[in-house]
Amino acid sequence: MAFMKRIFLFLAVNLLVLVTISIVLQVLGVHSYLTARGIDYQALMIFCLVWGMGGAFISLALSRIMAKWMMGVKVIDPTTASGDAAWLVQTVHGLAQAAGLPRMPQVGVYNSPEVNAFATGPTKSRALVAVSSGLFQRMEKPQIEAVLGHEITHVANGDMVTMTLIQGVINAFVMFFARIIAYAVSQRFDQKARFGIQFAVTIVLEILFSILGMIVVASFSRWREFRADAGGARLAGREKMISALEALGRTVALVDNRQPSLAAFKIAERPQGLRKFFSTHPPLEDRIARLRQGAY
Repeated sequence: MAFMKRIFLFLAVNLLVLVTISIVLQVLGVHSYLTARGIDYQALMIFCLVWGMGGAFISLALSRIMAKWMMGVKVIDPTTASGDAAWLVQTVHGLAQAAGLPRMPQVGVYNSPEVNAFATGPTKSRALVAVSSGLFQRMEKPQIEAVLGHEITHVANGDMVTMTLIQGVINAFVMFFARIIAYAVSQRFDQKARFGIQFAVTIVLEILFSILGMIVVASFSRWREFRADAGGARLAGREKMISALEALGRTVALVDNRQPSLAAFKIAERPQGLRKFFSTHPPLEDRIARLRQGAY
């Protein structure tokens, strides 16, 4: 049942993206970027920007809902919470106030043995901070407080929006240059073969350029993790943040990959070779070293 729900959500979101972007393109009067005289670069630029940015921002707008459905996050009602749930809400709200958030984020828990937490949401006023059940089982409260400080810093820094902007711009550039190059290549063939050649070259180039774009996205992601660690240290205390990362390192075998895009506090072993350019999280030893050195 859970698998079917995820499939339905995936299809529904993609259908929504398709319909919304198609409507936007119609409103902007963009019907085709290919004309009898060649490429209409203005139309192509609008086409790529709408598709590249549109999909990213629609996903961001739905991020809280998707997190709840995909990860099974149960949002805690602050008015009826008790025990650990009440402590969790109070801690998140206290950190959010210290970080200057305009509105308290929703707080939730999802069932997973991994030690993880994530923050998501389209704006600082509509954020969700969720923790795994394994976090409570394997970390002490001071360590959990530091993890929550890390996630609140992501929200305060607007990391979700910034990541969406970067991904959207990269998507647009990938689509734009792939189509220009594919069109130029196709002109070397006869009329009958051009469409098939252009389509095939476009797909290949989009894959290659997307891989290169992932390096840029991963680089920003690693930088924002260092910045979130520093924020967690300021909000909860540096020793608590270091202790939390050390505890995280002891749970390296417990990783939940249901929704990798929401894995904000994931463990990162030191990658080898080219893998280091695609790693979204810095190695734990590097994160701890920076905190010990006070290199914020």
